[in-house]
Formats: sequence, structure tokens, C-alpha cells
Amino acid sequence: MSLGRSLSVSLVGLEGYVIEVQADVGGGLPAFVLLGLPDASLTESRDRVRSAARNIGLPLSPRRLTVNLMPAALPKRGTAFDVPILLSALMADNVLTVPPDIVFLGELTLDGFLRPVPGVLPAVVAAQASGIRKFAVPAENLAEAQLAGDVDVRGFQHVCELLIALGVEPQGLTFPNVSVREHSLDSVAGTDGTVAVDESSVAPDLADVDGQAHAKFALQVAAAGAHHLMMVGAPGSGKTMIAERLPTILPDLGLAESLESTSIHSLSMGGKPIQKLITRPPFVSPHHSASMAAMVGGGSGIPRPGAISKAHRGVLFLDEAPEFQTKTLDALRQPLEQGKLTIHRATGAAEYPARFQLVLAANPCPCGLFSGTGSDCTCRPDARRRYFARLSGPLLDRIDIRVDVQPQTRAQQMVGARTERITSAQTRERVQTARLAQAERWASLGISTNAEVPGSLLRGAFAVGSRQRRPLDRASDQGKISGRGYDRVLRIAWTLCDLDGTTSPDEDHIHQALTLRQGMTL
Repeated sequence: MSLGRSLSVSLVGLEGYVIEVQADVGGGLPAFVLLGLPDASLTESRDRVRSAARNIGLPLSPRRLTVNLMPAALPKRGTAFDVPILLSALMADNVLTVPPDIVFLGELTLDGFLRPVPGVLPAVVAAQASGIRKFAVPAENLAEAQLAGDVDVRGFQHVCELLIALGVEPQGLTFPNVSVREHSLDSVAGTDGTVAVDESSVAPDLADVDGQAHAKFALQVAAAGAHHLMMVGAPGSGKTMIAERLPTILPDLGLAESLESTSIHSLSMGGKPIQKLITRPPFVSPHHSASMAAMVGGGSGIPRPGAISKAHRGVLFLDEAPEFQTKTLDALRQPLEQGKLTIHRATGAAEYPARFQLVLAANPCPCGLFSGTGSDCTCRPDARRRYFARLSGPLLDRIDIRVDVQPQTRAQQMVGARTERITSAQTRERVQTARLAQAERWASLGISTNAEVPGSLLRGAFAVGSRQRRPLDRASDQGKISGRGYDRVLRIAWTLCDLDGTTSPDEDHIHQALTLRQGMTL
């Protein structure tokens, strides 16, 4: 036999494709040819594989070795193809037989050890969707691969362990400082359906916030309907503290959402294995100096996810929002509307989910003192205009709730200290109840939160009566809100209705939603 085959997975964004790694040993001058649009790191696998094979006592054939990664037209990247390339090459040289129903992933060191690779979880999920259930991965990636659920996975520390499991006699192998364990791929160890979960330790609590009843109520509404939120106030008024507590009042992620969020983080860890399933909404807070690529995603070859995608099903918090670059902020507009992000590069396009809650925090002016009477502010009017001009009108129009956060006086803090504090756990129960009502209402549309409901539905089958809409219609006639803002007020009103446990919004809900929408002037 001069042709060897094995299976692996190539990721383009979160979408995975099962790759057949073919190896052919033929005539001609000695060479190692790698086909199938490999990137630089994958092209270097020729030297890693050849050195690893020689150091374990199974040198590759000195004849011309051609390796093809099929489908050849799909761009491929990364070091996870090292192991399947080695196995296919050895199979082509009649050293072993590779089972056709096992996916192999792993990077090789020059002495044959298997190093962890990024993206193992989405790769396993993609192969599982194609009907494959058996996987061989580096030992450090074993726990991550098992998070996919109903799969059979075996982890290996050294390629000699894998070769022995495939039937190679150990007498001819060289084991450099490694204790080889007995493995069998005929009865691959599987999972029992249980997965490790990510249980955070001491989390911030909403009860830690003194006063700020209006801001905390707005936070609860934002959490209940998955609405975007902006807070403007003087430094030290508690904007960051409040924003950091939004994830604590959000419901736990479902299994599908957990797998999706964990898969994104698996791609972003740079090879550091994921050990637990992410079950709580992530909180991502990039620094205001973050570049466009860091926020949106990018890099050479197939783009990697950025902060926007890492916040999927969680919270993206931009502190000191006007300090971010304008083009970086405007890049948020598409994912805010579509819930996904497509990044195009010369080598291909990658699509990542990006359904997150955006929270912006900003000072009222560059010095931060233009609040209340503004008598202590030293900023010129044109400086204040330039400061907020970085937040474009189209971006601000996509923010559902706007809150003016005023500093708390000592008297207000003392009153708050004597008042019974509502904890994050108590608030999360109310939010969960509201989310369940929304999920039941919009189930036939495949929608789970009010923030995702199309405006045509809110003005059609689920239209609010004309009497209830009077405050909203009046604001629209006066030009105070746009068409997009009109729909967003209706979404907030439905969320207020769900929090109150009523069947449809009344005039008070519309008026309250309009206040939350217009509760801040820039």
C-alpha cells in the first residue's frame, strides 16, 4: 500500500469541516510535499512530523511523500494536523493501519510529545454533527473534548502511546523519557453525559451598591429583556460597579448556549485547554485603547474572534466609551442588529455569533464634573461636544436604555444602608421569570428575548392599542425618537409588562419605557 488516510477537522470561524488527510509514497526525488492550502504554521508541520518520526524510531520513507488535505480548496491553518499527517504517512509506508472512523487532533514536538491545540471543542462538535463519535486528542485537551457530551475520546501524552493503540509493536519504538500507558482504540473511553461546570467563586452582588435605585431598576429591565444600556455620570458615581453586576442577575446559559460560548473561548485561548463548560454569561471589558482587530476579531489567515464574539450570550462593557476610537465603536452597529459578525479576509471569511448585551459608561464631559448644576466643570462647550461626538448617532440610536447616574450624597448613602438590600440572587429570580414569559410568547418564532423581536411584529400581530401608545406616538410626532427608537420603546414596554406579570403593556408601561429610553441627554 502506498496511500494512507486519516481524519481531522479544520475550523473556519466556529464552523468545522471534516478533513481527510491523504498521504502517498511515490517515485521521484526525496521530498515532502504538502497540498491543500495550508497556512505557515501548517506548512512547518513537514519538519515537525519528519523529526518526530525519526526520534521515535519510525523514520518516514526517504522517497517522495505527498500529503493532501481534502477538500483541497478549503483554507487550513494551525498545528492540529501534525498527528493525522504522521499517521497517514506511516500508513502509506505500510507501518500501521489507521481506523477510518476516528478523528485525530494534536501538535507534535520534535521528540513526539503531543501538545494541546486551540479549538478542540468546536472541532469535536463539528465532527459529531457529521456522525463521528471517536476522537484521539492530546491528554491536556481531553477534558475539553469531553464537554461535547455523547462522544468517545482518548487522550495521549506521547505519539508512541497512540501508535501502540493502533497496533504498532512497542519493541521498535523509542520512548524519550516517557512512561507509555496501555491504550486501546477499540474500546475508546467515553463520557457518561455529565460535564464539568464553571462555578465562579466570590462574585459581585447587587446588594453592594449603595442607593442608585433608578440605575439598579434600569439594570434589572436591561437584564430581563436583553436590552442595551448606557450610563452617564460623574467619576465615582458607581457606573462601573453597577455594570459589573449585570452578569450576576442574568439567568444561567442553556446547554446549547454554553457549548457555543465555550467554543468561542476555546478558539481564543491560544492553545490553553478549556477545562470547564461556561455556564454563566461572560463579562468582557476591553480597555479603551483596544484596536479594531482586538474588538472585532482578525489576525493573519482565517480571522480569530475578538471581544465582541467573546461576549456572546453575555455582557460587553465599554468603560469610558468616548475614549474608544470612533471606527471601533461604529463596528458594533452590525452585530448589535444581526447578532452575528462576519469577518472577511483575502484567504476567506469567518462568521462568529455575537449576540451580547452592550453596556456603555461615560463621564458627562472630559473633566467629568459636568453633572448636576455643572458649576465645577472646567470644560469648554466645544470640548464637551467633541467628547460625545465620538459616540455616533446611529450607535446611540441602538442603545435601548439610557440612565443618568448621579453621585450619591452622604444622606442618600445612609438611607440606603438602613434599607433592606435586594441581592443579585433575588433580582435574578425576577429576571428569570420575565425571561420564561418571553420565551413562551416568542417560541414559535425561535426568539427567546424581547430585544430580538422584529419591529414589524410589534406593530402587527402584537401591536399595543392606540390609547396605550399615545405617549409614544406624541414623542414620535415631535421628532424626539426615530423609527428604530419607536420599536425599541415597544420592546422595553413588553419587558416591563413581563416583570409585572401582566399579559400586555399598558399606558404606564409605555410611558415608563419612554422615560428609560430618553432618561439621559447628551
